[in-house]
Amino acid sequence: MEGDAAGAGGGDRSSIVIGLIENRAKEVGVAAFDLRSASLHLSQYIETSCSYHNTKTLLHFYDPMVAIVPPNKTAADGMVGVSELITMARGCFDDTKGAVMVKNLSARDPSALGLDTYCKQYYLCLAAASATIKWIESERGVTFNGSFDHMNIDSTRTRLLRANLLQPLKDIQTINTRLDCLDELMSNEELFFGLTQGLRKFPKESDKVLCHFCFKPKKDTDEVLKPANGRKSQGLISDIIVLKTALDAIPFLSKVLRGAKSFLLRNIYQTICENPKYASMRKRIGDVIDEDVVHSRAPFVTCTQQCFAIKAGIDGLLDVARRSFCDTSEAIHNLANKYREDFKLPNLKIPYNNRLGFYFIVPQKDITERLPNKFIQVVRHGKNVHCSSLELASLNARNKSAAAECFLRTELCLEGLINEIREDIGILTSGKSTYLQQICLIVILAQIGCYVPAQFASLRVVDRVFTRIGTGDNVENNSSTFMTEMKETAFIMQNVSSKSLIVVDELGRATSSSDGLAIAWSCCEYLLSTKAYTVFATHMESLSELATIYPNVKILHFEVDLRNDRLDFKFRLKDGVRKVPHYGLLLAKVAGLPSSVIDTAASITSRITEQEMVRKDDNCEQYRSLQMAYQVTQRLICLKQSNQGDDYIREALQNLKDGYAAGRLT
Repeated sequence: MEGDAAGAGGGDRSSIVIGLIENRAKEVGVAAFDLRSASLHLSQYIETSCSYHNTKTLLHFYDPMVAIVPPNKTAADGMVGVSELITMARGCFDDTKGAVMVKNLSARDPSALGLDTYCKQYYLCLAAASATIKWIESERGVTFNGSFDHMNIDSTRTRLLRANLLQPLKDIQTINTRLDCLDELMSNEELFFGLTQGLRKFPKESDKVLCHFCFKPKKDTDEVLKPANGRKSQGLISDIIVLKTALDAIPFLSKVLRGAKSFLLRNIYQTICENPKYASMRKRIGDVIDEDVVHSRAPFVTCTQQCFAIKAGIDGLLDVARRSFCDTSEAIHNLANKYREDFKLPNLKIPYNNRLGFYFIVPQKDITERLPNKFIQVVRHGKNVHCSSLELASLNARNKSAAAECFLRTELCLEGLINEIREDIGILTSGKSTYLQQICLIVILAQIGCYVPAQFASLRVVDRVFTRIGTGDNVENNSSTFMTEMKETAFIMQNVSSKSLIVVDELGRATSSSDGLAIAWSCCEYLLSTKAYTVFATHMESLSELATIYPNVKILHFEVDLRNDRLDFKFRLKDGVRKVPHYGLLLAKVAGLPSSVIDTAASITSRITEQEMVRKDDNCEQYRSLQMAYQVTQRLICLKQSNQGDDYIREALQNLKDGYAAGRLT
């Protein structure tokens, strides 16, 4: 349950405010509000332990910055370790007000999520929510509202492991495939420990870094005029090092999995270890990046690493700047040695930081009376004196200038490398789901006033983003996979407006094929009537018939090549319906289904396809005039808003007229 929290903030340690209340039957209601994500978590349980063990465990899990309780000594006894304990009057724990607040923050029609029943049964956690929200509003200056002035984001994201643990599979074939894999791992210790060691070689930041490669930032023409501070090039270097480390782990993984027999491990070996694009990507990185480059947090090591990350000979201007950087760095250390001898300061040090550059540190005990006049900017720091000199300041300026030139040239080289890597980044990313997530992210970026990763983008302003992504049971709410789909879809339809963005990744797959297609088709038609912008991903090819009836439906597909009965996924979005015939049958054949089963399925699907083609042709003929009128209207609107000259518009109008008369628009 999420609400809008304007002005919310939180400390580094925790951003959770938690409210607790209990009744005489030792039932405990908990409301935990996260100030960072503006999310409210409610729970109610029976405290079976006299020492409040369950409550202490919950507090340890949330680690709240503030705990709010009524004036009840028993309840407060379990609050050990809480940063701040607040006691509020019992009247603030009002379950009726809490129910109203939760309903307002959750949905316009709470029945979509079963909140009516929830509010009646779990009054204690609603009472805790009332007190928690009241305290946040009064003490933190946070405003809770239905968010009609801001865009709401309604989305549930879970990691793969968590999803598999909380939403166990129902597909027996997938379960057996995983069990076969486990059987092989348990019976083959060499494979088990080898795979464990191989997975450890992959950096944990890999997912985050891959997102950086997927997005191509807009190049600001003013950036050329700004001095390079090294932050961007350091970020690029770090990302490439993570990618290089992950690619370096593949040969070891290939060696471990080469003899695997289970379908799951064999499939990983074939799709990853035998894919030449990974080796090609690693070679591209190796051709540009020095093999000795490692990530470091030490300021001067970081600075030096940025200057020497690119191999010599790649960029002539970079090589010249490096020589200047080395010369000035060496001159600075020679100057320090000279001062140690001339002024009898054997313990003089020459550290570096990003703000000051190089500076001197002299222990106070080495100074007999005062420092020589040659030293300037003298500042005492505990037992040491920090200072500089005119000679050091001059060398610092030259060193920083050379480093800035190195940063700039390094950045240009890295951007060229990343553009090359980006061509094959599809082999490293989650397919249509990645595109769907990017659509949401692009809209959000645009509406907070940021550039978006596109050469051109025309976006309408949306008031809410709805997503229905993922499959799985919801055991906690006693919902099957299909029921979960329907509840999420019902929530969207009961709250959608003409200005909403809706992203649906599969619908109706958890029931019979006929019912699933009927529901998906009906939902599409309903969403079309709302005029909301909808992106609907599906494997049901029959839904493509919608484009023959409704002119405002556009069909896209991911490009796939068929070579020697093997599917090569290009991860490129193309117009129109997928061109690979019997795509599902090919996948089934690759998965190892018997050839007799494949042949029977092919015979059945060919008869179904013939019927569908006849129906599509009839639809195209019946709705041709409507389609033509819609396309003409679209182009007239574009020409009206165009900034092209009169001659161009006159020619475009004539071409449009000729195309319409001929019955086809190009």
